Amino acid sequence: MLGRLGEVVVDCHDPMALAEFWQRVLGGYVVRQSHEWVALEPPTGITIGFQLVPEEKTVKNRVHFDVDVPDLEVATNAAEALGATRVGDVVYDELGGFQVMVDPEGNEFCFIHGPT
Repeated sequence: MLGRLGEVVVDCHDPMALAEFWQRVLGGYVVRQSHEWVALEPPTGITIGFQLVPEEKTVKNRVHFDVDVPDLEVATNAAEALGATRVGDVVYDELGGFQVMVDPEGNEFCFIHGPT
């Protein structure tokens, strides 16, 4: 082993606003470390950092968050009210269903609901 994963970092234009969006999705607390760096400490899981960058997001994320939810439609509607956008329809397979979303800065994530 070379090390341990300390946090996941998201490049963005407004670190505080994006951290606050994700706080409303995941819970936890936001820690402003500087104008260019804000962290979200969710109640479970790993710290998420939000780092100010000048460039625009131009392509699909190579890494994204999967957020387990008890109800896809409720979570999707609530996230849309916070500024997220749904992408396409819910996809169902033998493992359950998922809804692709994008956060207010266009970063893809999925709401996941296992089989019932």
